[in-house]
Amino acid sequence: MPLLPLFFAAAAAAPEIVVTAALSPVPVETAAASVTLFDRTRIEALGAPFALDLLRLAPGVAVASAGGPGSQAQIRIRGAEANHTLVFIDGIDFNDVAADNQARFESFATDGLDRIEVIRGAQSALWGSEALGGVIALATPDPIGAFRLTASGEYGSLGQAHGAATLVTGGDRAGLAATAAYSRSDGIDILGGGAGDRDGYSNVTTSLKGVARPGSDGEIGAVVRYVRHAAAYDGVDAAFQRADTADSAAAETVGIRSWARLGLAPDAAWSLLIDGQYLASDNRNRNAGAPVNASIGRRTRIGGGAAHRFAIGATGHSLETRIEREDERFAATDAGSDRTGDQRLSRGRTAIVGEWRASWGSAVSTDVALRHDDFNRFRDATTLRAQAVVQLTPALALVGGYGEGISQPGFAELFGFAANSGFLGNPRLTPERSRGYEAGLRYAKGIASAEIVAFSSALRDEIVYSPLPRFQYTYVNAAGTSRRRGVELSGTLRPSAALRLSFAYSWLDAREPRLAGAARAAQEVRRPRHSGSLSAEWRRGGLTAGGSIAYVGRRRDIDFDRFAAVRLNDYVLAGGRVAYAITPAVEAFGRIENALGDDYQDVVGYATRGRTFHAGLRLRLEP
Repeated sequence: MPLLPLFFAAAAAAPEIVVTAALSPVPVETAAASVTLFDRTRIEALGAPFALDLLRLAPGVAVASAGGPGSQAQIRIRGAEANHTLVFIDGIDFNDVAADNQARFESFATDGLDRIEVIRGAQSALWGSEALGGVIALATPDPIGAFRLTASGEYGSLGQAHGAATLVTGGDRAGLAATAAYSRSDGIDILGGGAGDRDGYSNVTTSLKGVARPGSDGEIGAVVRYVRHAAAYDGVDAAFQRADTADSAAAETVGIRSWARLGLAPDAAWSLLIDGQYLASDNRNRNAGAPVNASIGRRTRIGGGAAHRFAIGATGHSLETRIEREDERFAATDAGSDRTGDQRLSRGRTAIVGEWRASWGSAVSTDVALRHDDFNRFRDATTLRAQAVVQLTPALALVGGYGEGISQPGFAELFGFAANSGFLGNPRLTPERSRGYEAGLRYAKGIASAEIVAFSSALRDEIVYSPLPRFQYTYVNAAGTSRRRGVELSGTLRPSAALRLSFAYSWLDAREPRLAGAARAAQEVRRPRHSGSLSAEWRRGGLTAGGSIAYVGRRRDIDFDRFAAVRLNDYVLAGGRVAYAITPAVEAFGRIENALGDDYQDVVGYATRGRTFHAGLRLRLEP
């Protein structure tokens, strides 16, 4: 994506800069998009081994995990669908081609991360398909002029073990950032009751980023990330009912990105960029060790862009453009001897993006972006985003905007699953489309900052499954409109240099299209009407503490054993981490997860972990 991998470094060093709210980084105060940032201090203090546990603290984010840590997890932003969130890791698009373009949130470790951004609302005018609900960007540090070495190990309940090491080192002209991490757990019986086998997981994550700035105004770099995530789970029996099965899944993903750029200064008159990335994913399912099926995805993307910044009188302007080509390949195999379920498919698109950002004196900033995606498998799409920030007083700003989003059909939706699965593809599908508005107030003064935002959006051409004769199913673009509206409140308080408090609350009304004869439209599944969070980080001398409380309200789900709607109870997740520096380089720490011991489900029929304890040591060398 344009300028993306290059500016993560700048963002990590300057938390007031937000990267994915525009084609190039912008100060938070001039970004009208709704943004939640997790910096390295917050990530380390809370101590969550996976990003999923941090993301549930952000306003407007709903998490659904089909079991304990390591189990399949989905995120829905502002009531959007599970495949409507676009994920970048160091600028690499990590939405899995082989999983209908959903991101594998259960596999994203926090080790080595310097920053997490959550951009809520449709961002397709900048980033294209899957950015319909929002964008999540994870970033490792900029190694230029830095040095940091950390190594940690911990062990806890349910046989959970975690170890990681990170090295960040660099001079004035070049540097490297490297991370290696391993995590595993014996898990729980996710069907509950304790009668079945445990469904555990293992995760290996490695990352290497190199950056060189041979001249005063140029940069070249490359990053590679490898993730192998394996998990046992309970699937369905021959009658398609939930059962204690011996199913397991293993996913290997490799992402590579490289870039070269001229014009590094944020106020440079001209900036030029060429970049490319490649993502390879291999997903294999087994039952009792025997192969069941496999899917393979490949994505190649190359592109380039230019930015021109200039002033006209008292106004400042930035004109940016980007063109890119993307090609995707998909392959699937099943375990049948006749190989009738095998597939080998491909598709591609060409996109052009333009963005105009302007500051109209010190009080008004505007941002307009337009993108056209030329698809070769279905109807093309053009998306628009227009936003503004009006500074009413030095501390109070009015923010608002309009945004459009798209999400392209996945390969399975277009072409179906294995021959004997009963799921048939529909090559006539078109992208899902969304239009929405948001408006709010933002306050920042001294030790406090807060934001309240109201939003409303409408989703059309939603891709849903549709029954066919002989117990078969297909996918169609649904008639009608799915509507989402809500209010988000969030803020931060820093009463002292040692303490930071953060809070969030969301009210959401997400509804399916109203059926003929129905008095009102049904609530969308797995979207709580009310949710909220509190978190804190505190440091004094050799003692560091972090903690969080997340509330998830009641929500609707579908029990597919009975094809009946059910209500999932609300719950509270509380956790914390306390660390003490034994020496300047060594600290001991302890963590607790689900401290209140809540018994809850995110997906009907699948249990989650109770209270767990973890303890470990951490080595840290840093100037």
